[in-house]
Amino acid sequence: MNPTDVGLVGLAASGILVAVAVAISLWRHLGLERRLLWAALRALVQLLIVGFALQLVVGDDDPLVFSAIWLVAMQFFAAYTTWKRARDIPSVFGLSLLAYAASSLVTLGVLFGFHVYELEGRTIVPLAGMVVGNSLSATVLVSRRLFDASRERSAEIEGRLALGLSASDAFQPVLRDSLRTALIPQIETTKAVGIIFLPGAMVGLILAGVDPAEAVKVQISVMYLVLGSVATTTTVMSLGISRELFTPSDQLIRHD
Repeated sequence: MNPTDVGLVGLAASGILVAVAVAISLWRHLGLERRLLWAALRALVQLLIVGFALQLVVGDDDPLVFSAIWLVAMQFFAAYTTWKRARDIPSVFGLSLLAYAASSLVTLGVLFGFHVYELEGRTIVPLAGMVVGNSLSATVLVSRRLFDASRERSAEIEGRLALGLSASDAFQPVLRDSLRTALIPQIETTKAVGIIFLPGAMVGLILAGVDPAEAVKVQISVMYLVLGSVATTTTVMSLGISRELFTPSDQLIRHD
């Protein structure tokens, strides 16, 4: 039996775990039953659709332009999601789109430029999905942190401006703190990999019958990919937002 051949019966059996989560919610009166069921159903439908659509781009004979279209669509959807979560931040859609594009260019450029992976649909789409997906939460976090800090620490920022510092220098402590906050979770995750948990890519490869040593190599490259993508995305985003918070004459724009 193929270890990855879950089958419909196995898929249905795994749904018992969703029932366990619902039962816990009922037992502890959490009120999350509908949200749990909706999340599970939505994930099932979305992944089935994606699994079907991926057949159009991961084949050896499929044109790479399909993969490029998929990549662009992911970036636009991620930028839209960022905008929905932080729509009060100036120019957040355009800045996040630029950040995701820059991150994809840097990280995928390294992996494909140095031939870590072959340039084909079955590598472009999954790796791009990791770049964008893992950067999304950090991008929203750094955006919100910067915007909120510009209001909460406005007196400190304006005091530094009054001392003759430029807008970039006056905002530097806030920028540094926000970037640290956004990056630390991914840094800690990278430190804990292999000791506290086994990441999904590695587990999937091992279940598929790949030699564990080879699975580890793939996982390491993926973890470095994620770390680099999060660092790039949050840096581009934070620099862009910091410029949107000041006028051309280096005055802090109030957002009350």
